[in-house]
Order: sequence, then structure tokens, then C-alpha cells
Amino acid sequence: MKRRDSLLSELQSSAHTFDVVVVGGGITGAGIAREAAGSGLNTLLVEQKDFAWGTSSRSSKMVHGGLRYLGSGQYRLTRDAVTERQRLMAEVPGLIEPLRFIMPHFQRQFPGPRLFQILLRIYDWISRSHSRQFLTPGETMQWVPGLNTTKLTGASGFTDAVTDDARLVQRVITEARHDGACCLNYVKAMNVLRTNGKVSGLELQAEDETSTFTVNTPLIINATGVWADRLQQPVDGQKPMTIRPLRGSHLVIPWQKLPVSCSVSLFHPDDKRPVFAFPWAGTTVLGTTDLDHTDSLDNEPHIAGEEVDYLLKISSSLFPGATISRSDVLSTWAGVRPVVTAEPGNASSKAPSKESREHEFREDKGLISIAGGKLTTFRLIAREALARGLGSEERLRPENDPVFRQTAPPRRPATISHQNWQRLTGFYGSDLSAVMQAGPAEPVYDGTTSVVVPGELLWAEVVWACKQEDVKHLDDLMLRRTRLGSIVPEGGKALLPKVKQHCQNALTWDDEQWLAEEARYLAIWQEAYSLPPRPEQ
Repeated sequence: MKRRDSLLSELQSSAHTFDVVVVGGGITGAGIAREAAGSGLNTLLVEQKDFAWGTSSRSSKMVHGGLRYLGSGQYRLTRDAVTERQRLMAEVPGLIEPLRFIMPHFQRQFPGPRLFQILLRIYDWISRSHSRQFLTPGETMQWVPGLNTTKLTGASGFTDAVTDDARLVQRVITEARHDGACCLNYVKAMNVLRTNGKVSGLELQAEDETSTFTVNTPLIINATGVWADRLQQPVDGQKPMTIRPLRGSHLVIPWQKLPVSCSVSLFHPDDKRPVFAFPWAGTTVLGTTDLDHTDSLDNEPHIAGEEVDYLLKISSSLFPGATISRSDVLSTWAGVRPVVTAEPGNASSKAPSKESREHEFREDKGLISIAGGKLTTFRLIAREALARGLGSEERLRPENDPVFRQTAPPRRPATISHQNWQRLTGFYGSDLSAVMQAGPAEPVYDGTTSVVVPGELLWAEVVWACKQEDVKHLDDLMLRRTRLGSIVPEGGKALLPKVKQHCQNALTWDDEQWLAEEARYLAIWQEAYSLPPRPEQ
């Protein structure tokens, strides 16, 4: 029996008491579970869908200080994020990787190079590093071949970082489990239980089951992102925090069609927002948009036709010679940001990009709700949430304790490149030896039509995910444990027979279940990860 199933059965069969129950399996919830378990607290984390199903697998993959936030005066947010960025790059190279950013400057464009260099000087000072650089037009073209040279006056360069956000969540959950946390996906929080007004437990329901079960706890931390208002109730006449769901969408392009070795940014001609083209997982990504998301939060978010046009327009502005069109798009993704608005009842009066990305808390006699914040600052948010719930930081582990255990990796096989070995070490940490033994240490491809899979994903990683990483549905594997659904044409449809060959036994699915899971996955991919149909003329 799988670890998840046995743990779920144990919780359903008898009453259990936890020091803290975390609701939400994105990066914030995973970070809270990690800090809680590492502090010796008996911890349970539950996620209503899959780990990182929401925003935390659909972000822009950036681990950065938010230079734009510094420009708008949000110094504290930038300072915290830059400090955490440096910490993460030091702790998990291979998972958090430095990435060069190039901001081209054009005549009469705001901000000009002088102002931008001042911002970069402050950025470097905060991080105690020196990465800023001014490039002449000729040097800019060496960094970014094919860039539009019309009215180009030069470029500013600096360094931030990039990650696989869903893998980051998985690694944090692995660390939490090493310290004893119980973590369950596909278990929904139904109702907060109270005794004399104070939190005393939580009613839960597993997917595909009609019955519920309860766990006892004096502390629930609601880290459900855009769903944060669902567990809240009015307190002393105050309404729950108002979440403004904002959608950010992306296009994935074959790297050969748009080869960039750094992140290139340009202000969009329509709304003057910064939009990026950056390398990721062997592809090139264009993003992001920033729009109010009005669809049901329980459905897979998807890109809209207007967003496709918006991103293709910036591509033609940045790289006019590349002629990127809809036919070049491998896949899309759309994430919904849980932004806390200061204008309840009139949330749309402020432009989405003007809303603060600062996190906010709401406390209600043992229920701590949190929304907002950035991927980069998950550790700080986690510690603040726990300190609020426990009354102080005294019970928390030391501030300088690492999030990720530092273990020596096994010896690199000669068949695996140094670069890929660093990625594998960052992705799996102390589990790497077991990962390499889980299946063939061979690159993923279909073996018949020779589908090219960007990056250097190994079949051993795919099989390991099926055996050890709580894969309940095929989309968990194709969209979050691996990124095959995003980086291979048609969601990796041509690879599915080979995936079945490697993974069916590990997942213990019979042929009927496999076919049902394939149909489910391909429907999800078509709905939420492919291009929307063109509007009828």
C-alpha cells in the first residue's frame, strides 16, 4: 500500500491530535509544514487537490527580489526577497539557479538607463553582491541575438534566479516529512471545529469519498491562496480578508524557435508592464499577463485569447525576426495570484499590476489565515504564521537553520553530464541515490517517433515520482512531478505508451484505470494547457 493511502487510512480509523494542521499544499503551506515539523511540532498538511496544483506550479518560476517592487517603493518586500533569494541559491544549487536578466533601453523609454542603474545599485547593495552592468548596443546584441535594434541605446544587466516551482514545493514537503510531518494531497478541509469559540479540530474529506473524518488540533493555518476566504468567518464584525484573484498566463515556445540564454524584458507597448522571455526546462517562456480572474476557482485556470495576442505582440516587438505565431506554441499555463486587495467591494478600481504583493494575516482564535506574498519569501511567511499561531517565536527552530538538509551527493555516473547532475542533486537532495535506482538512468523519449524532450529528464525520475511522490492521477505526473505536459508537443501524447510501460506497475493501475487516467489528463491539458480556440469570425 502506498504511503499516502496507509496514512489516510490511519487518520480515518481513529482520532488523532496534532499541534498544528496546515491547509494548503502550495509553497506557503509546504513552508509552514517544514518549519513546524522542524521545530518539533506534530504537524499535518492537507491539500484539496495535488501538491502545488494552484499558483505554486503555475508561477513565472522566478526566485527574485522584485525589482519592480523596489521601483514602486516597497523596500521591505524587496529586501526580504533578495535576502531569501541569496539563501536559497546557496542551499539548493540545481533547483534554484542564477539567471542573467537583460533590460534593453530604447530612446524615450521610461525608466531610462540612468534611473535603472540607480535601482540596480540599491538592489546590489541589499544582496551584498555586484551583478549590475551596463551594456552598449553591440554588447547587448551579443547577449541577445535577434533583439530589435530600432532606437536601442543599450541595456542593463543584473542577476536573479529561476526554479521549477512545483519541484521546489515537493522538496520542501520532503524535508517536512523527514522531520515527521504528515502530508496528504487530495484531502479537503470541510469545516473548522470549535469549542467555546476556539479552534479544536478540523473536518476533512478525501477525494471520491462521501464520508468525512476529523482531526483534533488547537491551531489551523489556512494557507490556501485564492481560496483563503472559504474557511474564514466574520470576527467581531470584521469581514474575511478580500482576495482579488489575478491571472498570469504564459506561452511555452521551442527554444530552437526563440533561443534565449538569459531573461530578456521589455515594457509592453499596450500597458507598459514588464514582460519577459526567458529560458526554462529546455524551452523559452513568454510571460506574464496580469488580469482579473473571474472564472470559478475550482476549475483549471486557462489562458484567454486576448492574453495570447498580448504575449505574441511583445514577442514580435522584442524579436521581430523570429516571427513567432500561434503555430509555434508548445503549451500554455495560467496561474491565479492570491492578491489581498485594500478595496473590498471595489476591487477593480485599481489596475491589477498596481496591487501590492505583500502578504497579510487574519487571526481568529486558533485559525490563522494568510494570503498574498511571493514564492521567494515562503520561509519568512511560514515563520511569521507559526509565531502568530503559537504566540511567539520561542518554540520555533533557530532562524539560521537551513530549509534543506545539506548532504553529499552520490558519485556522478559517467553517462550523466555535470550540469544535469547538479539539477538532479538540487531536485532530490538526500533521495538522489534512491531516485537513480528507481528506474533506468536514461533520457526520456518515446523510442519510436523520436520525440525530442527538452532538458535532461531521466526515466528514473519519472518512475520515482510514481513510487514515492503521491501521484494519484496522471496529470500529477505529467504536469507537476515532471513537466512533460508543458515541454513536449501535444502534452506528451506520443510519450504516453512509453510512460505506461515504465510506470503502470509502480502506480498499480490496471488497463481500464490507465485508459481513464489518460483520457482525464488529455482533457485537462486541452482545457488548461493548450491554446484556446480562435474566436469565430
